[in-house]
Amino acid sequence: MSVAGIRRAGTSLTLLGLAGLILVYWMSFFWVPTEVSQGVAQRIFYVHVPAAWTCFLAFGLCALTSGMYLWLRDERLDRAAVSAAEGGLIFGTIMLTSGPLWGRIAWGTYWTWEPRLTLTLLLYFIFLGYFMVRGSSESPERGKRFAAVVAIVGVLDIPFIHLSVLWFRSLHPQPVVVKPEGPTLPGEMLTLLLTSLAAFTVLFFGLFLLRYALGGLRSDLEIRSRQLVA
Repeated sequence: MSVAGIRRAGTSLTLLGLAGLILVYWMSFFWVPTEVSQGVAQRIFYVHVPAAWTCFLAFGLCALTSGMYLWLRDERLDRAAVSAAEGGLIFGTIMLTSGPLWGRIAWGTYWTWEPRLTLTLLLYFIFLGYFMVRGSSESPERGKRFAAVVAIVGVLDIPFIHLSVLWFRSLHPQPVVVKPEGPTLPGEMLTLLLTSLAAFTVLFFGLFLLRYALGGLRSDLEIRSRQLVA
């Protein structure tokens, strides 16, 4: 697909994702019932959890394309990895912002160094380091390779984040959707959560394609500039 085609697809998905978010917010305030114990504050759940899912998806995609880049040395794969990492940081910021707001009401504190929070913050800083590593080497190619290794190692933290509430004492509740016996959320809440997951995912892929297309245009400009200089 051409850069223009990727950009059009990214724009369409981004607009669709934004429309989905409008639907999610309407459902959050006017459709889904209020949770009994936490009240209105529980509605942050429909932003926090999808943001976390999208963050992990983005970092996983970054690690996958990074591994393929190390194998094939295709610049398009590195461009995809960077695009995914940037998206992961965006949704990770939403996750780490909405979580403390919810925690302040549910737990009485914005932050506590419990296992899931600590491992999640570690993941966020690892992918901040991904960008620092890219720019810290005098050789751009070497920086890309080192950053790819950081992404692959960093993504190994995600399974521990998921399992931490099962292995250790945690303020976070155990899974209510991804569990062997099936989801335990009431029907309306589960429907809204899945709708929000879909909206966040579509929005991420829209932004991902737009960023990938921008990287392609920038690469083309650099090649043409070198040709003019030569």
